[in-house]
Parts: sequence; structure tokens; C-alpha cells
Amino acid sequence: MKIAFVGKGGSGKTTLSSLFIRRLAARRIPVTAVDADINQHLGVALGLTEEQAAAMPPMGERLGLIKDHLRGANPRILSAETMIKTTPPGEGSRLLRLGENNPIFDACARAVPLDDGAARLLVTGPFTEDDLGVACYHSKTGAVELVLNHLVDGRGEFMVVDMTAGSDSFASGMFTRFDMTFLVAEPTRKGVSVYRQYRDYARDFGVALRVVGNKVQGQDDLDFLRAEVGDDLLVTFGHSDWVRAMERGTQRPFAELEPENAAALDTLFDAADASYARRDWERYTQQMVHFHLKNAASWGNERTGADLAAQVDPGFTLSEARLPSPQLA
Repeated sequence: MKIAFVGKGGSGKTTLSSLFIRRLAARRIPVTAVDADINQHLGVALGLTEEQAAAMPPMGERLGLIKDHLRGANPRILSAETMIKTTPPGEGSRLLRLGENNPIFDACARAVPLDDGAARLLVTGPFTEDDLGVACYHSKTGAVELVLNHLVDGRGEFMVVDMTAGSDSFASGMFTRFDMTFLVAEPTRKGVSVYRQYRDYARDFGVALRVVGNKVQGQDDLDFLRAEVGDDLLVTFGHSDWVRAMERGTQRPFAELEPENAAALDTLFDAADASYARRDWERYTQQMVHFHLKNAASWGNERTGADLAAQVDPGFTLSEARLPSPQLA
């Protein structure tokens, strides 16, 4: 299951995504966490020190390795240099499975021990001055998008992505890559502004979107969110002494998280798990192709000097049928 946490900067999406990851680990559910935010804080939120988080190998600096591996023996992709972030898989491509070891996970992922179990963590890498201009930050998030495009995941295993703030994922189509998107919104006008953008795009592309209210302190806050987002509001989080201690650098056992907040995390899990029944791999593949052709025409063909539309394999559909039978849910 592929889950995204989105929202404006400061909404608390990194904190809530880290809590969700911890809840999955506490349930002994395999979870891969991905920090795709322009500000890299997920590792620290999961308990790493600043030094340990800074030592994580950035996916954005291993884009060549990622492309080489995923390209495999796909005859439609003439070279790794002609792959862009939206390049879809086809016959001969190497697909990724969350339960496996592969060169990408070996090079980029690290295990993060948690109170109960562990999570596998990948990071895009922080935004730097070198990312300005042509080599923009999107080249780093493109590494995540390529992984998502080639990922065949089943029920009972999770990839949780802490997305960059705002609506930067719309142009490439990365926002369509998820089974469930949790939009974290504070009970303020600015807090729900990103929701309105996501709501419209989600409706057009059939993206499952639920709002998670954060920093909700009373009935007025709750009433505001209900009035602004309606039935899309799934659950709310209020004050947490556990989170406040974590933000101060004090590590407490996850079992001490407030019961009401633990119950809210279970609500997130139930919503994410229920989205499995709505999976449509054919539509998923078609959307992947749609955005690839759009990006190829707008900048990819000129950038690579190749006709990237030729990379599309019209007979290929990504699906769980491509999983080895022992891993089927």
C-alpha cells in the first residue's frame, strides 16, 4: 500500500506521518518510509539524531544507479540517460517489491529501529544551492517517482511518503501514485488552502483523499474544519505531550502515546487498508502513461534528445499479478 502525507509547511504532516509509521511498526506491519520533503525531518521524527539523519544516503545522488537498475532489459528505453522521472515500466523493466533486497534499497535505504519493530527509511536528500536552476529539486523527487512507478506492492505492506509541502507534485503526476493521500490541515484559512487544490485534482483523477485535522484544540476548531472540508475530514489530532517531548529530544516509549491519538492513528490505518479494495491497476498504469507523455512533450524530448513517447509499452499493465506467488496477499 502506498500512502502519502501532504499539507502546507508547518501543518505537522511530518510528525503525523512519523506517528503513522510507528503505529504500523508496532503492529509488526512491514513499512518503508520515504522522506520526499524539501525539508528533511522525517528521520529525526523517527528517532534518529541529527547526525544520523544527515548521514542517510540521498536517493537524488544515486539517480544513475536507480535508472540503471529499473531500466533492466526494457528494449524501449535506449539508455538510462533517456529516462525521466515519469518513465513508466514495460516488459523487461525491473520491478521493485517492498519485501526484497535490491541494489536500490541496498544503496539508499537504512533500517531505523523503533520501540516495536523497525522501519526502512529512504530520503531524497536536502535541497541545496546546487539544486537551483536547471538541476532543480524535482530531479531529487524524481528518484522517488521512478521507484513508485516501478513498485509492485501488496496488501499488508506499506510505503509511507512524507511529501513536499504544497502542490509541487501536480505537474509530474506524482500525486496519482498513491492508494491513499492524507492531507494534514490546521483549522485555519491557510491550513485548508492546500486542501482545495488537492481536492480538485484528486476529483479529476480519482485519487483517494482524506483530511486529517491537526492542532485541533476545541469544538470551534472542529466546526471550522467540518465546514471547510465536509465529509473529507477523517479524523483530528489535538495536543500531545508525547509529541511535545519528542520535539524537545526526549524519547518516550511509543506505548505512552495518548489513547485518543493512538485511536486516531488506527482510524488512519483502517482508511488506508480499506483503499485496497478500490485498487485499479489499469487506471493506475494509464495515468502513469498520461503524465509521461505530457512531460515528454513539454520538456523531456527536448532535454534528452529522444522521442520519449516511444518508451510507452502499450501492452504492459503494472499489477500484483507480477508479484511472485508466495508474496501475494
